[in-house]
Amino acid sequence: MTMEYDLAIIGGGPAGYNAAEKAALGGLKTVLFERNAVGGVCLNEGCIPTKTLLYSAKTLDNIKSAGKYGIIAGGDPSFDLDKIISRKNKVVRKLTAGVRGKLTFSGVEIVQGTAVITGEEHETIHISCGDQIYSVRYVLVCTGSDTVIPPIPGLSDVSYWTSKEALESKELPKSLAIIGGGVIGIEFASFFNSMGVKVHVIEMMPEILGAMDKETSAMLRADYSKRGVNFLLETKVVGVSSKGVDVEKNGKTETIEADRVLVSVGRRAVTQGIGLESLNIELLRNGVRVNEYMQTSHPRVYAAGDITGFSMLAHTAIREGEVAISHILGENDPMSYRAIPGVVYTNPEIAGVGKTEEELQAEGIPYNVLKLPMAYSGRFVAENETGSSLCKIIVDTDERIIGCHLLGNPASELIVLAAVAIDNGATVEEFRKHVYPHPTVAEIIHETLFS
Repeated sequence: MTMEYDLAIIGGGPAGYNAAEKAALGGLKTVLFERNAVGGVCLNEGCIPTKTLLYSAKTLDNIKSAGKYGIIAGGDPSFDLDKIISRKNKVVRKLTAGVRGKLTFSGVEIVQGTAVITGEEHETIHISCGDQIYSVRYVLVCTGSDTVIPPIPGLSDVSYWTSKEALESKELPKSLAIIGGGVIGIEFASFFNSMGVKVHVIEMMPEILGAMDKETSAMLRADYSKRGVNFLLETKVVGVSSKGVDVEKNGKTETIEADRVLVSVGRRAVTQGIGLESLNIELLRNGVRVNEYMQTSHPRVYAAGDITGFSMLAHTAIREGEVAISHILGENDPMSYRAIPGVVYTNPEIAGVGKTEEELQAEGIPYNVLKLPMAYSGRFVAENETGSSLCKIIVDTDERIIGCHLLGNPASELIVLAAVAIDNGATVEEFRKHVYPHPTVAEIIHETLFS
């Protein structure tokens, strides 16, 4: 018996499950396929579990520095790693159940298994999952990404970690070598440093955190260097053994001794094993080619999230899924990447949106920078005794806000203000007129616009 639906969504991560709910509420008979757990990598082994661990680490950091705020904590603070991991698992279970409940309430059919597109007949696309065949009018592919494992000599001979194993470990290593200084690597460096582990971060580029603003990235790195994290920049990994990681810099090699190795060099879109070739779906670079409405080369097949290989962020995926469903429902609501915030949930947090100075310099576009330390906010001073801070706003020659980069808590919550300004094409003069509650850290954006 063939099951018939208006829409099939392959992949139950942020792009998939949010799109499924929107589609069902929009009147589309929707089936969602997920081979693992609903919520995808983000909810089960990415965004949510890492932030849960990082909050425990931040709480520990706060207790350690309590004396600076006149609080006597008494003795050396300690922690129970089993309870930290258990709480992380509880948070994930709670949110996963919530997502599944929302989907069921909306009328989405959830199918556990690997779905494969098998072909098309009379404008009906066929999908197989297990022994069942599904016939659908539209398909939204949200298969996400996998961890990239680089071909490093000796790596396959040791018991290395990816982010998945690092999140599940109930035993701390004495030392940890992290291969890759991107967002995931630096967040794990932050957590394990707070837990008392000796951390080494090995990065091939001149600075950590990839395409993020270099000034704030360097300030964050300096903070963590003071806390004992060893950063090896412009350094190539040439081998891994039971003793640690062999690295090369300026023609010289050395071994970074470590009990554990964490591989964190990026993620790759999952485009294989889902039957894209049966419909001749066109690929582009590291993912599926899509237009501004998230349509692939097939007019009734859409793609959203990491599979596009463009912006591998959960919030980007959610918006892309919304755009795809809107287009299927007959609305023209194009995707914009002009103001996609990026956040690193270290302590302090770092966040950025829009253009960086480095991008603008490379493109030869003139710009001006307005910047102030976060200490110009009274609330920030009242709540922060440690760590560097900065608010940097980048404007074009017409005084339009085109970029913002923050270092200091709570950067993750403040960056959305700048994102709204950039997305709406606001000028400095226009955004100065908004009234901020006092005292809040958010006032730093207002203050910086007058600097």
